[in-house]
Amino acid sequence: MKKKNTPPKSGTETAIDKKLQLPEQETAKTIKLEEFTADGTDELMTTNHGVRINDDQHSLKAGERGSTLLEDFILREKITHFDHERIPERIVHARGSGAHGVFKLYKSQSAFTKAAFLNDTETETPVFVRFSTVAGSRGSTDLARDVRGFAVKFYTQEGNFDLVGNNMPVFFIQDAIKFPDLVHAVKPEPDNEMPQAASAHDTFWDFISLMPESTHMVMWLMSDRAIPRSYRMMEGFGVHTFRFINAEGVSSFVKFHWKPVLGVHSVAWDEAQHISGKDPDFHRRDLWDAIEAGAFAEWELGIQVVAEEDEFKFDFDLLDPTKLIPEELVPVEIIGKMTLNRNPDNFFAETEQVAFHVGHVVPGIDFTNDPLMQGRLFSYTDTQLIRLGGPNFHEIPINRPVVPVHNHQRDGHMRQTINRGKVSYNPNSLGGNDPAQVKAADGGFAVYPERIDARKVRARSKSFLDHFSQAKLFFNSQSEPEKNHMIDAFTFELGKVKTVAIRERMLGILSLVDEGLAAEVAYGLGLHVPEPEQPLNKSFGADEDPSTYESVLREGSLSASTALSMAGTVKDSIRSRKIAILAADGVNGSSLKHVKSALEAEGAIVEVIAPRLGGIIAEDNSMLAVDQSFLTAASVLFDAVYVPGGTNSVATIEAEANAVHFLNEAFKHCKAIAADGEAMQVLEATYFSRKLPADFKEETVLREGIVVTEDSKKLAKLFIKAIAQHRFWNRENPRKVPA
Repeated sequence: MKKKNTPPKSGTETAIDKKLQLPEQETAKTIKLEEFTADGTDELMTTNHGVRINDDQHSLKAGERGSTLLEDFILREKITHFDHERIPERIVHARGSGAHGVFKLYKSQSAFTKAAFLNDTETETPVFVRFSTVAGSRGSTDLARDVRGFAVKFYTQEGNFDLVGNNMPVFFIQDAIKFPDLVHAVKPEPDNEMPQAASAHDTFWDFISLMPESTHMVMWLMSDRAIPRSYRMMEGFGVHTFRFINAEGVSSFVKFHWKPVLGVHSVAWDEAQHISGKDPDFHRRDLWDAIEAGAFAEWELGIQVVAEEDEFKFDFDLLDPTKLIPEELVPVEIIGKMTLNRNPDNFFAETEQVAFHVGHVVPGIDFTNDPLMQGRLFSYTDTQLIRLGGPNFHEIPINRPVVPVHNHQRDGHMRQTINRGKVSYNPNSLGGNDPAQVKAADGGFAVYPERIDARKVRARSKSFLDHFSQAKLFFNSQSEPEKNHMIDAFTFELGKVKTVAIRERMLGILSLVDEGLAAEVAYGLGLHVPEPEQPLNKSFGADEDPSTYESVLREGSLSASTALSMAGTVKDSIRSRKIAILAADGVNGSSLKHVKSALEAEGAIVEVIAPRLGGIIAEDNSMLAVDQSFLTAASVLFDAVYVPGGTNSVATIEAEANAVHFLNEAFKHCKAIAADGEAMQVLEATYFSRKLPADFKEETVLREGIVVTEDSKKLAKLFIKAIAQHRFWNRENPRKVPA
C-alpha cells in the first residue's frame, strides 16, 4: 500500500528519516520505491513546504480589480514550479517509455560471475526498463526508422546494475570520440531544424558514407529491425563485450541478449508512416495497454560467454562495438526471464527522471577496453549532471538503490539526505572511521587486474579495420522479403539526399557489401554504381598513413547466420495482438461472438469497428457494443481484420469506402484477413479481389493469410493460425530490376 503524503508530526524525525535519507540502522528490505510515491487521494492541499492552502483559485490583489501583490508566496511558488516543470530532454533517446517489473534467474551463473543477482534463483530482482528512439525529440513519433534504446535498471541487493543497450547488437562507431559527430549528423540539420526523427537527409548520409565502420550498423538500421511492431516484440542487446568475474577472480568475456517471448516482429515501412500520423504514441500506448490488460511484457536474458584464453580466436575483435558474435560460433545461453508488470505512476517522476549509466555495475561484472564503452563511462554522468540539475540525481526515488547508501559525499544542488554528525571525510577518528571500506571478499567492488603495458597513443587497433564482412553476413542472412525491404529502405533514404555525390559515395560502399544490393538501389535512384572511394577507411588522424593498415575487405568465416533473420522467429501466439471486426446493423451476431470469443481466449484484443459509435443491432435483435467508428479507427493500428456475415451488415460495409480502404490497407501490409462466406462480396469490392486464392484450405490460408468460410468454428481456428504467422510478405510484388 502506498504511504500517504502527510506532514510529519511535530517533534519527530520519523518522516525525514524515512523519506529523505537512508538511515544507517535500516536494512535493505525497508527501502522501497513505493515509499516515495504520493498517491494524491484524500489529501489536504498544501504548499511545497507543508502550509495548508486556503484559496488556490485567486491570487492576492490590492482590491478585487487591483494589482497582484508580490507578497503572494502561494502564487509565486506555484508559478515558479510551473515555469521549471520541463527539464532539458535527453540529447539522444529523448522519446521514451518505461515500465516496472522483475527479473528471475533460471540457473546460477556462479561459474562465471559472483554477481549475487546472477547467482540467486530464489529472489526476484526489481527492474525498471526504458525503451526509446534515438534521433527524435520528446514530441516525435514512435514509428521513426531508428535504433531503439533498451535500458534496464536492476535494483540488486549489491546496488544498481544498469544494462544500457539497444535493439541492435552493434553500433555506428568504434570510438566514443566520434559520438558527437554521429549525433550531430543524424539530428535535424541545424540551418533549418529538419527533418525530425529521421535519418533520410544529407548530413547523416554524408557522415555515414565517409565512415565505413558504420556499414554494419547501417544494414541493421535499414532492416525491419528499425521499425518494430512493439517494444514487446524486439530484441535487446548490451552491444558491448563486458567482463564476468567469478569468486575465484577468473575472468570471462560476455555479451548480453534479451529475447522477446512473443518473437521479433516488425511493421511495414508504409504502415509505419501511416501510424505516425494516426497514432504517434503507438509503441508507448501498446506497452501501457498490454500491461494494464495483464498481458505482461516478457523477455528471456541470454548470454554469450567467451573464456579469457579465447579472446583472439575469432576473425573479428571482441572489443569492436561494430561487431557481433554469431550465435553459430558462441550459442546464446538463456539464463533468466524479465517480466514488466507495472506501469509508472507518474511519467515525469519515473520515466523521464530515470538516469541510466553504463558505469553502474556490481561486483562480478566489469568493463573491457572497448573504446566506445570507455567513452560512455564518462558521458552518462556528465549528461545527468546538466539534465537533472546536479550531482544528487541518484536521490530521485526512481534512481535510488534498494540498499542503504553510506559515504562522505555531501551537499550539492537538490540534496535530500540529511546527514548527521560532523565527520564527512575518510580516514577519521571522530566518527569511528565509519563508513568502513569493504574487502572484495565481503562484497566490495574490485576491478579485474588486467595487465596494461603500452604507450600513450591516439590510434586504433588494426584488428578493428574490417568493416564489411559482418555487413555482408547480415545481408546474406536475411530472407528475400527482408532483403527487398532493405533495398527499399536504402532507396527511400538516399532518395531524400539532395547531394548526388553523397548518393554515389554510398552506392560505392554498398557495392562492397553486395553488388546486387548496390545495383538495385542504384536503379531506384537512377544512378550507376561507382567504384568505392579510396582510402576506404577515413578514420585516421592527420599524421597517420592509411597504407600502413591491412585490408578492410577481409572475408568472414560465416556466409550466413539464421539468428540474424526475423523469418525464423517465434510464430506460435496471438497473445496481445489487436484484431478489428468490421460490422454494422444486421450483422450475424452468432458468428461475430464466436470468432471474437475464440480470439480473446487466445489472448488477442478484439475491437468492433462500425460506421458509428454506440452499438449495432444484430440479426437476432441483440445489441453489440462498438469500440470504434471508421472515423477513429485505422487498419494500420491492427494486426488482422475479420468481416462477419449478415445481409444488411455486409451491404453496409461494402458501401462504406473507409471499410473497403481498411481491408485494402490490411492486404497491402500483408496482414491476416478473414470473412464469413456471405461477406465474400465485401472482399470482392477490394483491389485485391483478383488475388484471392481459389480455395481456403488450411495450407492455403497459412500461405496466403486469407480465410473465407461459412463455418465460424473452422474460420476462428484458421484465422488464429494465420494471425500467429504475423505477416504474409509473399503478397508483395516480386522485384523486377534489369540485370
